[in-house]
Amino acid sequence: MNWKVIFKSLKNRDMLKRLLALLGIIIACRFLAHIPVPLAAPTQLKEVINGVIGQSDFGGFLNLLSGGALTSFSIILVGMSPFITSSIITQLLTKAIPKLEELHKDGESGRRKINQWTRMISVPLAIVQSIAFIYILRQTVLAGSTTTLADSSLIVWIVAVAAMSAGSILLMWLGELITEQGVGNGISLIIFAGIVSQLPTMITSLSTSLFNTTNGSLNVFNWFTVPVDPTTAAVTAGLIISFLLVLYILVKINEAQRIITINYAKRVHGNSSYGGIKSILPMKLIAANVIPIIFAVAFLSLPAFVGQLLKSMNNANYMEIANNLISWFQAPSPGSFTGGTAQAFIYPVAYFVLVILFTYFYTGIVFNSNEIAENLQKQGGFIEGVRPGIQTEKYLTSTVNRLTLFGSLALGMIAILPFIGEYLMYNIAGITGSKLAISGTGLLIVVSVALESLRQINSRALMVTYDDYK
Repeated sequence: MNWKVIFKSLKNRDMLKRLLALLGIIIACRFLAHIPVPLAAPTQLKEVINGVIGQSDFGGFLNLLSGGALTSFSIILVGMSPFITSSIITQLLTKAIPKLEELHKDGESGRRKINQWTRMISVPLAIVQSIAFIYILRQTVLAGSTTTLADSSLIVWIVAVAAMSAGSILLMWLGELITEQGVGNGISLIIFAGIVSQLPTMITSLSTSLFNTTNGSLNVFNWFTVPVDPTTAAVTAGLIISFLLVLYILVKINEAQRIITINYAKRVHGNSSYGGIKSILPMKLIAANVIPIIFAVAFLSLPAFVGQLLKSMNNANYMEIANNLISWFQAPSPGSFTGGTAQAFIYPVAYFVLVILFTYFYTGIVFNSNEIAENLQKQGGFIEGVRPGIQTEKYLTSTVNRLTLFGSLALGMIAILPFIGEYLMYNIAGITGSKLAISGTGLLIVVSVALESLRQINSRALMVTYDDYK
């Protein structure tokens, strides 16, 4: 990453305009996260939801991804989930339906039409999820609370659902505006901003626990005493070391790539000769970046969401199924993740498998071996020792599959590493309430999005400062 070029590019009006637009959109998203749905007194509603969220990692994780919108019951509570779900649906249909696959290969016009269909599918999904969230809030969260909601009349429902659906669609639109600026993926950056916005709260909570000397202070070799809690200080030191180690591994994995040399045949046309040069085709270890993590988390949230819906019906026939879905498909807390039951491993194992599957799935979309082989053949390019055409396609497919295998396994292991850490901390150190699973997944998203965004900013900075090089 050439920071000198990036800072130099800030003198360019277009580059500065794009970055300021990105900053303004992110600020607007954070502002929307604090506008409550018109259902009850905002302060009382926030207190009740905060109490419920604190009882499970799943609620805390959803609150983390929504950037605090869950605790405020904001109009953007539904977030990017409808758009992500519709993206998965349309991409699956693109692979399954030949006509859609042909449309995808038509170029920019075909992809624009598919994106339009994706947006259209997002609207009914946003409405359904908004109704479900409000229904769950009424039936479960506020069931034993003194906080009262507005009358459950048709007008109130329409206003609340319209506000939440409009918030989700507005967020989708803002994400696409960010993508159009060419400085990063809009969906990823909005989720990134939501996670980073929760860091001050996490740091404050850790600091409060660290400087609480009720159980004694830290004695350093009997030389002097530091006014911090000894256990919390040891855990904090371990977390910092683990954070730096995982951060280093994540950066290396995200930057790793295989370089394939492309040769171009020399052609003579009249008195001029063309070709006879070499180029490179970089193949990233993880071509899908952070998308598999986001897809896996969105997919895993559905069973627990369905369980909450079934539980809110108060039907004895569905209660056992609802409780099982909620307990199985939520990030296990240190108290439950002791390895004593097989159910405790359902979420981590499912998370690991889904990350691998979505890595392969999305890599197949962003890296089209057939299209690359055809373009190389048309341009007179070839890989040394590999015949153009079908043989080149097979070679590229084989290479990307091997890279994706190692990359997906590494990404899956890093994704479940926090669960292993919680297991060890609870069983060995007896520490509870660490919620490493939340921080670990958030770290994965933050690092991957930051690297990809910086890469795109660096590329645009090179474009706008190109004329300065002679």
